[in-house]
Amino acid sequence: MAGTETHYTLPRPEFDKPVKLLIVVAPYYRDIADNLIAGAKAEIEAVGGTWDLVEVPGALEVPTAIGLADRKSNFDGYVALGCVIRGETTHYDTVCNDSSRAIQLLGLQGSCIGNGILTVENRPQAEVRADPAEMNKGGGAAAAALHLIALSRKWGASTKGVGFRPPSDSIQIAETDNGSTTA
Repeated sequence: MAGTETHYTLPRPEFDKPVKLLIVVAPYYRDIADNLIAGAKAEIEAVGGTWDLVEVPGALEVPTAIGLADRKSNFDGYVALGCVIRGETTHYDTVCNDSSRAIQLLGLQGSCIGNGILTVENRPQAEVRADPAEMNKGGGAAAAALHLIALSRKWGASTKGVGFRPPSDSIQIAETDNGSTTA
């Protein structure tokens, strides 16, 4: 069983300035979501960080909420939580693939996101993965976000100018041949 394997875990990053994360959760399976949240909160608090929590209807809305928060708020990073259990239709594949792809695209644009959306075959798999005393995937997602925040701070200013997206305050004005400017 996967739960009996031992994996290397990076040491917790240390921060000289406080970190604040947004936990975005789809609580479709409330008990599983609550365990994921508990693991994420504990990991964030272990490094002296703070968090806010928002709930969205489903896993497909998690990346949208993160994208909105990234554009309109000042969080250092994000923890995406939820659970998708395979059913009888292809909806499972769509939700798993599209939510994961959207989170990855946000990350490639410079957002520091830990993806803790479980994609499992059945409820027992989800329960073991969500339980903070077992696999603690909520804590693992928070740890991933914290490590990305540490890298972001190491390689650049703690502003939103890290990654592939240019800083929002660097609007360049093009000059025409006659000396006038256009935006």
